[in-house]
Amino acid sequence: MNTFYNDFDSCPLKPDESRKAYERSPFQQDRDRIIYTSSFRRLQAKTQVFFSGEYDFYRTRLTHSIEVAQIGRSICQYLRNHSPHLGEHFYIDSDLVEAVCLAHDLGHPPFGHAGEFTLNERMSPYGGFEGNAQTLRMIAETIYSVSNGREGMNPTRAFLDGIMKYKKLFGQSFQGDLPPRNHFLYDEQVAYIDFVYDGSRLPSDIDLNRFRSIECQIMDWADDTAYSINDLMDGITSGLITTLKIEEWMNGQSLSSDETRHIENLIGNIRQGDLNRFFSRKIGEFIRSTTLEKDSNFMASHTNRYQFKFVIDPAVRAEADLYGRISRELVFWSPQIYQLEYKADFMLKNIFDAFAEHYLTNPDSRFVLLPGHTETFVRAEKDARRRARLVCDYIAGMTDGFATRTYKRFFDPEFGSIMDLV
Repeated sequence: MNTFYNDFDSCPLKPDESRKAYERSPFQQDRDRIIYTSSFRRLQAKTQVFFSGEYDFYRTRLTHSIEVAQIGRSICQYLRNHSPHLGEHFYIDSDLVEAVCLAHDLGHPPFGHAGEFTLNERMSPYGGFEGNAQTLRMIAETIYSVSNGREGMNPTRAFLDGIMKYKKLFGQSFQGDLPPRNHFLYDEQVAYIDFVYDGSRLPSDIDLNRFRSIECQIMDWADDTAYSINDLMDGITSGLITTLKIEEWMNGQSLSSDETRHIENLIGNIRQGDLNRFFSRKIGEFIRSTTLEKDSNFMASHTNRYQFKFVIDPAVRAEADLYGRISRELVFWSPQIYQLEYKADFMLKNIFDAFAEHYLTNPDSRFVLLPGHTETFVRAEKDARRRARLVCDYIAGMTDGFATRTYKRFFDPEFGSIMDLV
């Protein structure tokens, strides 16, 4: 029996006696409910770095999430075996961490972060859009279709807390009159913060966006590990990152001796064609760079999930940041990617504006642009803010390909027929 967790951790968002009928643990149920959703499957057609479908060997949001989950489980096993704070019957649950990792990108819209920024801009009058907040909304409210609308998966407190990277609300995140670009929850989600902390008053001196459960901290490092290494690998495979470009980039940087050594090692492995083995070793090093330290905070008396800080070797953290810089400046800031992001921004703005015109600005429009069940629920919603959120849910759930086809159906006179809707 694992004594790390208690009834407080496994308590579901809503009372549900049926959970006790399963032989699987509450956290295994959380994980399995994620895996078998259509929302999880749709990640296979959503952008990670390159637009989904361009080539069949680049990572998508789905393969990225699977890799993050594997790294998260491996971190749990490593800490269980090596941390003096853990033991045979007192350890961080790898099923719970896997569930958090698998779910962490569920709320991402089509076209990656470009799509996230576009939807946030368009949704600013209605409470904004943020990928992590959307993940929380899906898990708690909308991941399943039911006869009278949508409902959540009734997650456990520990799982819901694990996916909440941010605790600051949209309304708390304004800088003057400027709405936030990211890193917030929707104002309506304050109820989930209250549930996670059992109604406890959050101290005024804590950083709301850095106060995270141990499972959330592990997920965040597993995510950083995956994208810092694997995005770099995809950039090299695509040809956007070459040894020549890396060397030219180095000439414009002020690098430490450690950074120079890491880059020279990377260049050597690229030239030897030994990237898979090199990056596999790096993932292992990043996993083994972690430890636990005891912590003291207002939640520590409720749960062991807040009794520990997840500590990463600063040198390894710096190495991951270096790989991230290379990917960001040679891939994400490249004209090729910017052009794709410009196109994605253009399409999503027009898609959103078309729906807004007929469901928000002119709610009595005769045009039926949404599929039947969604149309019914949107038309039935009289509150403009909630109606906008429902429209945004529909757009955010699109895959890259579906968003592109929707744009073409709306605006390309030569595209589409009635059979496209069948």
